[in-house]
Amino acid sequence: MKSQGKFDWQGLKVLVTGAGGFIGSHLIERLVKLGADVTAFVHYNSRNDWGLLEQLPPRLRNKLNVVAGDICDPHMLKEICRGQKVVFHLAALIPIPYSYVAPASFLQTNAMGSLNLFKACMEAGVRKIVHTSTSETYGSARYVPIDEEHPLQAQSPYSASKIAADKIAESFHLSYGAPIAVIRPFNTYGPRQSARAVIPAVISQALGGRRSISLGSLHPVRDFNYVADTVAGFIAVAESKKTTGKVINVGSGSGITIGDLVKLISKIMGRKIKVVTDEQRVRTPGSEVERLVCDSSRAREICGWRPKFKLDDGLSRTIEYIEGNIGLYKSDMYAL
Repeated sequence: MKSQGKFDWQGLKVLVTGAGGFIGSHLIERLVKLGADVTAFVHYNSRNDWGLLEQLPPRLRNKLNVVAGDICDPHMLKEICRGQKVVFHLAALIPIPYSYVAPASFLQTNAMGSLNLFKACMEAGVRKIVHTSTSETYGSARYVPIDEEHPLQAQSPYSASKIAADKIAESFHLSYGAPIAVIRPFNTYGPRQSARAVIPAVISQALGGRRSISLGSLHPVRDFNYVADTVAGFIAVAESKKTTGKVINVGSGSGITIGDLVKLISKIMGRKIKVVTDEQRVRTPGSEVERLVCDSSRAREICGWRPKFKLDDGLSRTIEYIEGNIGLYKSDMYAL
């Protein structure tokens, strides 16, 4: 795994679960460029659709070994983990509104799926597992910026399922010595993200020619991190031996209200954006996470990670992508 004292990805067998998702597809793209021998695990469907991997250039996509399956199937995971050296675990159900109506699915996929994978990795002798958490596990901040010692608060079934998965990862490290590191990204955004997330929801509705756009609450504060910075965090966590057994926050360190975010997007796009509150997009008071601002000092100190992209730069890149791919967005519809 190392060459002349440096981590060497060239030819290294790497498995990425959740490879067809937003962050997963960007991570796959980076790993292929680093020369890794990548197996991309995507959720099975009868259309042979690889999700967002379909948007990768053919020269990169053709270098992948794509396997379709289900993270809840322990037998399949045992097979695909065999021979892998590094595993990035991103497979998960993530839409918070959907977790309100299908909580059992979230527990099964996010908690039991993680358990299945960790067990398969241990049996296969994987050298490093990077498990993906979320800033939603912190709930509304009791203090800011939020470091890794902040209490975990399950304010949605999604959050509860991810806390369960994080604790399973912790238990596998402490009980069995599993080489697991937990990366906890704050709100990642960028090209390919679905309109389920607030930034593409704003941009796609504005580009769709609507007189007003529909959003939920405008007062919550979020820490937005451009996807290239998040991917760099994944790579840094995997490369460092010091991250094993630890939780590592990855975020920009700056908070902005959703209302002010809309104003910034409006300014960059050069158009007036009027917002109307859509009640189906508003979380119940006890479930709404009011404030998330990241303390990423551990990531900086342990593995030298720090964000490079400013919010306005990342938003400009995201606007450009959505503008060129507006046909992929159903801006007139709200999906859980």
